[in-house]
Amino acid sequence: MPSGSSRSPLSLPASLESGLREPRTDIGRRRLLQAGAAVALPPWLLPVQAQRGGASGAVMHVGPDHPVKTLAAAASQAKPGMTIEVQAGDYIGDVAVWPQDDLTLRAVGGRARMLAKGAHAQGKGIFVTTGKRMTIEGFDFVGARVPDRNGAGIRLERGSLTLRDCRFQDNENGLLAGNDGSIELRIDGCDFGAIAPGEGRTHNCYVGAIGKLSVVASYFHHGASGHLLKSRAAMNHIFYNRLTDETGRASFELEFPNGGVALVMGNVIQQSPSSENYHLIAYGSEGLSNRRNELHLINNTLVDRRQAGGVYLRMAQQAQKLRLINNLLCGKHELPAGPDREQHHNYFVELDSFVDADRYDFRLRPESPLIGRAVDAGAVDGQALKPAMQYQHPCGLKDVPAGTAYSPGAFQV
Repeated sequence: MPSGSSRSPLSLPASLESGLREPRTDIGRRRLLQAGAAVALPPWLLPVQAQRGGASGAVMHVGPDHPVKTLAAAASQAKPGMTIEVQAGDYIGDVAVWPQDDLTLRAVGGRARMLAKGAHAQGKGIFVTTGKRMTIEGFDFVGARVPDRNGAGIRLERGSLTLRDCRFQDNENGLLAGNDGSIELRIDGCDFGAIAPGEGRTHNCYVGAIGKLSVVASYFHHGASGHLLKSRAAMNHIFYNRLTDETGRASFELEFPNGGVALVMGNVIQQSPSSENYHLIAYGSEGLSNRRNELHLINNTLVDRRQAGGVYLRMAQQAQKLRLINNLLCGKHELPAGPDREQHHNYFVELDSFVDADRYDFRLRPESPLIGRAVDAGAVDGQALKPAMQYQHPCGLKDVPAGTAYSPGAFQV
């Protein structure tokens, strides 16, 4: 059987993929990265262990059954280093600005649902954050609208922020991060979608020119004119996510408009039939403004459902490095090579190559001839580019057992 070509992907007949067993249904419980797991991720990408009480050890309880009943009141009273435990329930029109450092907001007893209902902080969104090392866990941000139609569930303007198990629904922008090279943003196990209809600024997640962005085990879906994930960050680690527009109308599914270092590994990226944009992924479409401009597209599953056919990648020619290795491509059988591209072991497949494409189960069928056909893609800045985990819906991760045959695409087991 021929190996992956450095010139073009291999197209396999559908007949080789037929007659295989039914898809598994044991999705299992949601699980994010745990400290000590063998995931070969850089320190800034690994989860910080939750410290009850933060640096100061103080805990504030917020909710209808406590003296502090609203998030707005909590924001005005909180001290740096506090943990704010928020009683589960709906908080209507309860918007806030958070300038404190080392602050942890955690929903307890269920989810804390922030329902904007026309309210906004500083004309920007439901929460505005400027503190360093802030963590928000277990919150839903719903219905952000502002006068300039650029409202966000969270507006990150300065500092650093970790989001864990948060949901963004029906906002003009899910999260909107400013332009500050000292900002770091980490998104673990979060759900971005469906987005509110708008005028092209309605991005599920829009990250400005910050220092570092990491996104792990998260789900971006059902866009409307804007992009599912857009990042101008200098350093991007996009690992083990599901970016599937499904029945939405997103433009790009993933965009790095100003380049930067983008490590994109183990993701499912799907363009909807109703998208008006040709491209699934775009890099450098607005000019390369970072010192390093590298795209490493490793072990992803790219699915183009656009009826007229789309383009997997729009790439700025001036980028210093482009590597496309171990990807599965479903759609047009076109992936143009370039003189400066390291491009090999990418394979064209059909929808029936997957266990159940109509239900977004993009695992290769167990008898696929592509099982075991991936190669080691090396490392970048010490970060190994061989998947040790894979996305598990919804918003979780699954270990890849030792000894598993190494295959192209986002799923190993």
